[in-house]
Amino acid sequence: MAQVSRQISQVDPAWERITSEAREAVRNEPLMGGLIHACILHHKTLERALSYRIAAKLSSNEMSMVILREIADQAYEESPELVDAARADLVAVYERDPACHRLLQPILYFKGYQAMQAYRVGHWLWTNGQHDLAYFFQMRVSEIFGIDIHPAARIGRGIMIDHAHSIVIGETAVVGDNVSMLHSVTLGGTGKEEEDRHPKIEDGVLIGAGAKVLGNIRIGHCSRIAAGSVVLSDVPPCKTVAGVPAKIVGEAGCDQPSVNMDQFFPCGGS
Repeated sequence: MAQVSRQISQVDPAWERITSEAREAVRNEPLMGGLIHACILHHKTLERALSYRIAAKLSSNEMSMVILREIADQAYEESPELVDAARADLVAVYERDPACHRLLQPILYFKGYQAMQAYRVGHWLWTNGQHDLAYFFQMRVSEIFGIDIHPAARIGRGIMIDHAHSIVIGETAVVGDNVSMLHSVTLGGTGKEEEDRHPKIEDGVLIGAGAKVLGNIRIGHCSRIAAGSVVLSDVPPCKTVAGVPAKIVGEAGCDQPSVNMDQFFPCGGS
């Protein structure tokens, strides 16, 4: 499986486009040459570039870049689905964030994308029983990116976190595929219970800036949570909720809120 993944990545059109954009960026801005060569052009595959970027960002006097890069390389080698998720996240950011004009940008500059890929390696460590290393990844992601995701949380593919400052995702949270969230979102608990205590976010949900989703509740697929809302109870599929506490204020208004990124009510004019 790992060998197949390497063969695919060697002809991966997304990676070819990234390297082409990187070469163009160096031509246009020679002072960025050192960074772009180190992060992109010195590597043959997306996963190698990601392992370098994760290690460079999370390294400290307590844990060297060499060790962190070896950990990330091992994760990508043993679990090619991490690379698939990274590609899906990259496409999600490119397609949904109007500030993203090149596939190169999230890898180099967007902390939401970088933090998500570091979380994925930390989650891999957690599922392999290496909990202390996973906690180290969580700590460093929080310190460097301002995003605190417990390594036990389960997060799907095609995730877009816009701006990404002050995101908190708790230990027993589950996030489906193709979810979009903006800054200061919390997927948290409501007390000191130690069992399943965090939200379950189904596929295609859009969570607005500053929204708090609290407790072991379920947010139905393709729903929207308005900015600043506090959600304390289940939300049916394809609805829009808003307020403190949040209440249903209408239909989602479009088939894919997380892709359309339309935060006005009603979405799509319905």
